[in-house]
Amino acid sequence: MRLVPINAVKEGSFLAQPLYDDQGRILLAKGVKLSERLKDKIKESGFYSVYVLDEFSQGELDDVIKPQVRQKAIATIRATLNTYGDMDDEGLNSFQKKKLHQQSEQQLEDMQQIIKLIVDDILSQKDIMINLVDIKSTDNYTYNHSVNAAILSLTLGIGYGLNRNDLYDLTMGAMLHDVGKMFIPKEILDKKGKLTPEEYKIMKEHTTRGYNHLRENSDMSNKIRIISLQHHEKVDGSGYPFGLKEEQIYILSKITAIAEVYDALTSDRPYRRAMPPNEAVEYVMGSGSGYFNIDLVKTFCKKINPYPIGTIVYLSNNSIAVVEDINSIYILRPIVKVIKQDGKIVEPFICDLKKESNIVIEGICYEL
Repeated sequence: MRLVPINAVKEGSFLAQPLYDDQGRILLAKGVKLSERLKDKIKESGFYSVYVLDEFSQGELDDVIKPQVRQKAIATIRATLNTYGDMDDEGLNSFQKKKLHQQSEQQLEDMQQIIKLIVDDILSQKDIMINLVDIKSTDNYTYNHSVNAAILSLTLGIGYGLNRNDLYDLTMGAMLHDVGKMFIPKEILDKKGKLTPEEYKIMKEHTTRGYNHLRENSDMSNKIRIISLQHHEKVDGSGYPFGLKEEQIYILSKITAIAEVYDALTSDRPYRRAMPPNEAVEYVMGSGSGYFNIDLVKTFCKKINPYPIGTIVYLSNNSIAVVEDINSIYILRPIVKVIKQDGKIVEPFICDLKKESNIVIEGICYEL
């Protein structure tokens, strides 16, 4: 299967991964044959890319966690963040505040149980690597992004050698890293165009607002809370809210910073389309000496597959090929199956780009 922008999906292709609505219900099931009418329905629902099975990519890729666990995590973070948003209402009386506080405590306990399940499950897997980009609609971006940032952070944390307790804290903190956005006006959060300087100033307040809310309304450790405060800090001091530098930023915050940027880049947004995984990986790699800790970047790039199996790519020798397998040491040079040369279909043959040093991948091909 391969990830394809909805406008490039050929009629007659099959949906390879189910699509969910903003309540976690299946909107369109895996295996559905895609027609122009269904493509229009998908776009109307806020999805701009889908995974398909077609004549070029028949294999399937598994998520690092089970679909039902992912949907349960999304539902829990949705409920938790919405409760936090309700708690910000200045018109609440003391009884309502107490009830919402109790509700949020129960939701955090539920989240801790799900996180323990996710951490223990992923720790039991050997040589874990992220092969899938999560497909999310623009309407449920915040909740899916929270879960994805947590899973990506956990995968990076495992690769970096964190102990189990730190992995629990990392995953919890990454899940809640954007809690402060519940206190930012919706018209700023959902704005399709560029933010004004004043709007951007307000947007940046989500770090301090989120940290303060968690500090005042939960008994979780500061190791968890500080991720919400520091996930936009950059190691060269150019981040916010405090312009901290490398040694001043907590390690769990540095990890979450990489994970949440990668997921944001590979997500469709109202104001821009998603980057393919290879471009997002290259962005993270290129930012390793300024925005992110270089050792974490090196570890991260070993855990993310920039060219998942089934991806169709342009090669520098005027060929088109399908990715067949990865080279774990040279992730940007996979093993591919050439299917077209000089614009003509050829008898498919295997090419190992690790050995063919004069050939490079020039881009992702969506339409043949």
